[in-house]
Amino acid sequence: MVYDFERPIIELEEKIAELQRFAREKDIDLSNEIENLEKRARELKQTIYGQLSPWQKVLIARHPERPNTLDYANMLCTDFIELHGDRCFGDDPAIVGGIARFRGRAVTVIGHLKGHDTKENLARNFGMAHPEGYRKALRLMQQAEKFNRPVLAFIDTPGAYPGMGAEERGQAHAIACCIAGMLILRVPVISVILGEGGSGGALALASGDRILMQEHAIFSVISPEAYATILWKDATRCRDAAEVMKITAQDLYAHQLVDEVIPEPLGGAHRDKNEAARLVGEAIARHLEELLGCSTEELIKRRHARFRRIAPEYLPGNNIT
Repeated sequence: MVYDFERPIIELEEKIAELQRFAREKDIDLSNEIENLEKRARELKQTIYGQLSPWQKVLIARHPERPNTLDYANMLCTDFIELHGDRCFGDDPAIVGGIARFRGRAVTVIGHLKGHDTKENLARNFGMAHPEGYRKALRLMQQAEKFNRPVLAFIDTPGAYPGMGAEERGQAHAIACCIAGMLILRVPVISVILGEGGSGGALALASGDRILMQEHAIFSVISPEAYATILWKDATRCRDAAEVMKITAQDLYAHQLVDEVIPEPLGGAHRDKNEAARLVGEAIARHLEELLGCSTEELIKRRHARFRRIAPEYLPGNNIT
C-alpha cells in the first residue's frame, strides 16, 4: 500500500532501481549517479516523514504491513509458546498471548493481533477483541503474577468489538476487570502501543507501569472518523478531527500520558521491521531493568500514583471549576 504523500519517494526509488538494472545490463559504472539519487531519496524521506500531519500518522499507524504483536514476539523473544482460551467461553484470535524469554528472562507476552492481509484480518477480527479475549489476557496476567514473570503488553486495535454477541457476553465488564487486574498486578507491566490504540479496547492492556508508544502510533478514546461523525455529522472531516484530538505519540508525551516515544526507522516500522524491533526491544529492556529494581509494594504504589496524576481535578474530593 502506498499513500499519496509517499508517492514522490516511491517514484524516486523506482528510478534508482531502474538505473541499477540498466547499469548491470550494460555493464556501465553509474555509481555516482545512483549515489546522488539515493542521497536525494534520503533527504526527501527526512523531509516528508519529519513533517507528517496527524492524519498521515493515522494512516501509517494503520499500515497493513506494520509489524504486529506476533512479529515482535518472534523478533524480540525466544521460546515463545502461545496459550489459548479464557476458561469460560472460548479462545479469541484477536488477542494473542503466551510465555517466552526476553533477553534470557521469562516473561508473559500479551497483545492485540491484526493481520497483514484481508484473510488474516478476517481470522483475527481486525484486532477487535471479544470479551473472551480480555478474559484470556487477564488470565495470563494472573498466571504471570503467580510465576513472577514481567508482562509485556502490545496494543494495536481500533477498539473492542462492538457486536451484539460481545455485548451479551459482557464486553464492558471484561474490559473493566482487565484494567482493574492490571492495576493491582504484583509484577512489572510494560505496555507498548504499536499502531492504533483505540478506545477501551486499548486501555484494557494499557494500565501498566510504563506506557511506550512507537513514533507513528496513535492513542485515543475514539477514531477520527467516529469523532467527526459525532461532532460534525460528517465522517469525511476525519482529517480535521485528527488535528484537534491530540492523538499522536508526540502530543501524548507532551501531556505526560505516555512515558516514552520509541523512534521508528525512516518511513515507518513497516519499512524496516528488524530495526523497528531493535528499537522497541531497547526501550523495553531499559524500562524493565528500572522496574525490576522496585519492591512489589513500591511498584504498585507508583503505578497507582501514575494514573492518579492524570486529570487530578476529577479525583474524588477535588473541586471542579
